[in-house]
Amino acid sequence: MEVIKLREDFIKLGQALKAAGLVESGVEAKIVILDGEVMVNGETEYQRGKKLYDGDMVSFRGEEIKIVK
Repeated sequence: MEVIKLREDFIKLGQALKAAGLVESGVEAKIVILDGEVMVNGETEYQRGKKLYDGDMVSFRGEEIKIVK
């Protein structure tokens, strides 16, 4: 599990996928999100700009990202 420590109050979903090294670019993040491949807290998420806060969990292709403050 990848852990992303917040520097501000939130991080956007596309940025989190890039920061965790699960996608190469913002364009790739947009594509996988729109294709319904990304889940946030157990629910499929289609918004690349979805704000993630402390405690949120992201799942993508068998990998998990935990957002911590």
